[in-house]
Amino acid sequence: MTEIEKMEQGLWYDANFDPEILKQRLRAEHLSFAYNQTDPLDAKKKEEILCQLIPHHGNDVTILSPVFVDYGTKTSIGSGTFVNHNAYFMDGGTITIGKHVFIGPNCGMYTANHPLDASERNAGLEIALPIRIGDNVWLGGDVTILPGVTIGENAVIGAKSLVNKDIPANVLAVGNPCHVLRPLTEADRIFHQSEKNPVQ
Repeated sequence: MTEIEKMEQGLWYDANFDPEILKQRLRAEHLSFAYNQTDPLDAKKKEEILCQLIPHHGNDVTILSPVFVDYGTKTSIGSGTFVNHNAYFMDGGTITIGKHVFIGPNCGMYTANHPLDASERNAGLEIALPIRIGDNVWLGGDVTILPGVTIGENAVIGAKSLVNKDIPANVLAVGNPCHVLRPLTEADRIFHQSEKNPVQ
């Protein structure tokens, strides 16, 4: 079994010295650099680079520079999603982001974990577990998401939260570690059903 196959199956693998893994990460670093250095007015060129860097993305996806990925090919982003400046997708394990997700500045999604034993860590061992973000989630600025976490649809994660466990759908969650504060309800709407919403 190759180190890539081990990584994809959620097993311990050599993340630091395997030639194929290093080649894939260097490619992603090269494309990230190219994307981040492209004039934002040149939308066509940015989209061309993004299609190579993160090929699994839907329509009307906005990703502001700079953005950083480990592989890119292991991240998928749904249509209408907005990613603010300085996002980092550590996608050794897959990162699946739904539709119409708002991702604040300086957010990091980290699928990788390392051994606690120093000798094993120095040998390059790593394990990567998937992260899943449901449709219509809003991640505030500086949110950190750790390996294996799923965030349910419509959830709102407060700024600077550290998400180390699953968060259910339709809740407001905050803190370090992140915890559910309360459900989201009709009372959270700016415009209630009986009022006219000017954006409709």
